[in-house]
Amino acid sequence: MKTYSAKPSDVTRKWYVIDASEATLGRVATQVATLLLGKGKPMFTHHIDTGDYVIVVNAANVQLTGGKLDKKMYYRHSGFPGGLTELTMREKLEKDPTSAIFQAVRGMLPVNKLRDGRLDRLKIYPGAEHNHDAQKPEKIAVKEGK
Repeated sequence: MKTYSAKPSDVTRKWYVIDASEATLGRVATQVATLLLGKGKPMFTHHIDTGDYVIVVNAANVQLTGGKLDKKMYYRHSGFPGGLTELTMREKLEKDPTSAIFQAVRGMLPVNKLRDGRLDRLKIYPGAEHNHDAQKPEKIAVKEGK
């Protein structure tokens, strides 16, 4: 029996919609990362991008557990002395609600040459409306654990 390896010309991409207000940030991000990777497809191949398009709506209403809204910190550094900037999750969501989901999904994707292309297929909207109705996206419910 031969091992199947997908070719880029064989890949068919579907569109999916996920509502971020239905589950916690981590559960939404893992579901999105799995769809972007194409892990659920029988034709999945590690070195070929077989993933789908994912639209995330209601990013501003994402749920967080515990005290993460005030305790979770995001750091970035300018490269200059004293250039460390700290933001709490609350400040990050007020500034740009889509960036928290984007960073969570980005951190769950493998670091290789395919990551940027996969992230280009991720569309995140702070509200319930999106402009991809022409692609006939399929709604997916995020599965909550136990």
